[in-house]
Amino acid sequence: MAPPVIFDRNLLRARRARAAGLGPVTFLLQRVADDIADRMSAVLRTFDIAVDLGTPTDAVRRAIADRVGTIAAVVADEEALPFRDASLDLVVSALALQFVNDLPGTLIQIRRALKPDGLFLAAMIGGDSLAELRAAFTEAETEIEGGVSPRVAPFADLRELGALLQRAGFALPVTDVDRITVRYASPLALMHDLRRMGAGNALIERRRIPLRRATLRRVFEIYAEKFADTDGRVRATFEVVWLSGWAPHERQQQPLKPGSAKTRLADALRTQEISTGEKAGN
Repeated sequence: MAPPVIFDRNLLRARRARAAGLGPVTFLLQRVADDIADRMSAVLRTFDIAVDLGTPTDAVRRAIADRVGTIAAVVADEEALPFRDASLDLVVSALALQFVNDLPGTLIQIRRALKPDGLFLAAMIGGDSLAELRAAFTEAETEIEGGVSPRVAPFADLRELGALLQRAGFALPVTDVDRITVRYASPLALMHDLRRMGAGNALIERRRIPLRRATLRRVFEIYAEKFADTDGRVRATFEVVWLSGWAPHERQQQPLKPGSAKTRLADALRTQEISTGEKAGN
């Protein structure tokens, strides 16, 4: 069965090209690139052959240049990767994979492309990003137009991503979240930044008619009423979801077999073990 088509990837590419022409806003991407470098600094090895998958700029490649031998930027379709099996030591990606329609398939392809003990490290925009803007749009559209148009992408949550990494065959999968709050002079300034990030609504089921001026004006009013600080600046939250995993290798740490522990957990914690069905205090 073919995966559902959620995102208009042709529109996404066009918006990214337009953002580059306008002069892209890259502060969030640079923050993520620096975090990727910090996370890789904990790995006591270098990587001979690396790929930067889908990152819109060279920020990640610059940030980790001292940790890799050769790193190539790949702008091919993330859903049809052009890599041979077991050909890469490292795959990194910053703020790109959230717009993949078949994320499980992409993760499987990445896993196959990694050599044994190869590393995959990626950051994606999470589903709680821009919660303030979405709330303002929902209230304004409901109030003025009597309904809400699709604006929220169905991004996977942490538990789902961890399960997807395991299903794709990664060893030692890890997922976590970073939330970044940015303050703007006005909601309009935020929307200008989003345009220059190429981050408009790319859902296939998006609304196809222009937004009413009255609705947009009400969006700005609600945003300023509910999400402004005492100095009048408004808050915008960006959620960055991190995921990483290794291609399996015999040298990696392995979980113990059930029943192989030599020390009871209760002894290590210096507490009394309670058997199944027995209540504390009895």
